[in-house]
Amino acid sequence: MARKKIALIGGGQIGGILALILAQKSLGDIVIVDLPEKSGQMRAKMLDIMACAPQDGQDAELIGSGDMADIAGADVVAITAGVPRGPGMSREDLLDINLKIIRNVAQAVKQHAPNAFVVITTNPLDSIVYAFHKESGLPHSQIAGMAGALDSARFKAFIAQGAGVSVKDVACLVMGGHGPTMIPLVRTATIGGVPISDILTTEQIAEIVEHTRNAGTEIVKLMEHGSAFYSAAAAVAQMVEAFILDKKRVIPSAVYCQGQFAIEGYFVGVPAVIGGSGVESIIEFKLNTEEQKMLDITLAAVKESVAKL
Repeated sequence: MARKKIALIGGGQIGGILALILAQKSLGDIVIVDLPEKSGQMRAKMLDIMACAPQDGQDAELIGSGDMADIAGADVVAITAGVPRGPGMSREDLLDINLKIIRNVAQAVKQHAPNAFVVITTNPLDSIVYAFHKESGLPHSQIAGMAGALDSARFKAFIAQGAGVSVKDVACLVMGGHGPTMIPLVRTATIGGVPISDILTTEQIAEIVEHTRNAGTEIVKLMEHGSAFYSAAAAVAQMVEAFILDKKRVIPSAVYCQGQFAIEGYFVGVPAVIGGSGVESIIEFKLNTEEQKMLDITLAAVKESVAKL
């Protein structure tokens, strides 16, 4: 059986770590592409990862490139290209810069890998995914933004830390936009099947929710130059693996809504089933009044950002 081809566009911190994770998981052959002047760096990164193969026991072809044509025929394309946030910047501050980048990338994917499942991390996530969809013309079922996967992982980690339990026993969900209007759904969060409201205090939960919303900004401030990359790469890898292995994973992602949660025609973070056909369905459930109000706020923010396109 032929190995899958995975193309990574953007060879910065996220792209490099993502290449390593995917190689360690033996999910397929990998090509990482960046600007032509960075082709040497891309080849160097892949040569470095190749030397990990004897320890990891993985067999895959690893290519570093500065030519978009090398993504040809990819089954999956993960896009991490774009300028990261700096201290004091919001994700929206990146729109003008990253919009130009994503439009060029969209044309390249349309030309060389039109049948690929595409995962995007570029910020501001929700509007950038929308722009990619419009520019590429790819079916919306082939496109997902990595947002909720990372935000939910942060929510889960902070719940486990606050309760002093294993992250393996925490289940939770973050919906909405990838930014300050995200919605950590406290009502659905559990530890070992027990609602967190029965284990943690109201004050603890409020602190965890706030920490989840601001985790990315905190990292940007502490790092001074750059933003989160280990956790972002792991979240993308989860989505790529769900597609390649047809896992039917329920992963909160920025996907195209067609009436679900009363959202029409926008990419917003919702629980999505990702399998071998891409975004296979959206799991819809009834929100309470407070949750619906928060979703209305996050949708308004997404619409405002998309309007700037």
